Amino acid sequence: MAPLEPAIDRSLGGGGFACRPRKELKENAGGRNRRQYSRSVAIDISMCFYPDAKDSCGEPTDDPMPQMQTSDLTPRQYWAEVKSNPNRAKFGFGDKAALINIDLQRAYTDIDRFPTAYQTDPRQLEYVNQLSALARAKNMPVIWTFVAYMDNADDAGVWGTRTNTENSLQNIKENGERAQLDPRLEVDPSRDALVNKRMASVFHDSLIPSLLVWHKVDTVILTGGSTSGCVRASAVASLSHGYRTIVAEECVADKHEIPHFANLCDLMLKYADVEPFAAVAAWLEGHPGCPPIREARGHGF
Repeated sequence: MAPLEPAIDRSLGGGGFACRPRKELKENAGGRNRRQYSRSVAIDISMCFYPDAKDSCGEPTDDPMPQMQTSDLTPRQYWAEVKSNPNRAKFGFGDKAALINIDLQRAYTDIDRFPTAYQTDPRQLEYVNQLSALARAKNMPVIWTFVAYMDNADDAGVWGTRTNTENSLQNIKENGERAQLDPRLEVDPSRDALVNKRMASVFHDSLIPSLLVWHKVDTVILTGGSTSGCVRASAVASLSHGYRTIVAEECVADKHEIPHFANLCDLMLKYADVEPFAAVAAWLEGHPGCPPIREARGHGF
């Protein structure tokens, strides 16, 4: 039997698929049917995902199929391999950045007090403080986020419905201990923005998109936690909003090394540049600085 090739069958409606022998289709490609053929041949989606692929008529296909790669590497080893690739294309830094420090609150940083807290690099908060000071010195916005909810947790939505213990997400209450930023952080309340977010991404239903537009930034630098949760969600949203996105490696943390390193790989390969703290600090230090935003926008007050 001649190999079958999926093609649009107009008798089945605009989206109907049928199969005809590949040889027949190619023979029909000449003359007046050439344009019709080029429009009719389609790839069955099932072929793209399964090694034991069948065409849309259920017949096995001999077309080569991409298969998922396998590896014996641990996530930590895979991350070392990914970041050591000298040919990795990067988004790079732009002209002006905003530093967004995500959920560095006691629920997630106070490892002696709360079981939900975690630590990856013991110098994480020190590094975050240094980046924050550098960004301020260059008149770049510094934003701190935290999660906290109403007493009845209505604003946590479905995210707050899986468990109900004292350590559950929705039980981080406004003005409670778990919502407090870590006291080791050096926050400038006269200049920094403090944003209470409810969902994983810092962009979701928050004033952060407006702040970034107001400050005329083209780059977002992310720190905080967790790497696999709010940092990843924020990085994807940042890229989706059109920003060059930088994740400062030693400045993000997670509860377990598997999601931490696996998500660093994913971020680097798809959504962001994962840069060492030293590289981010060097870029900020070497930046000529920005005028205060009101001055840049032509306001004298």
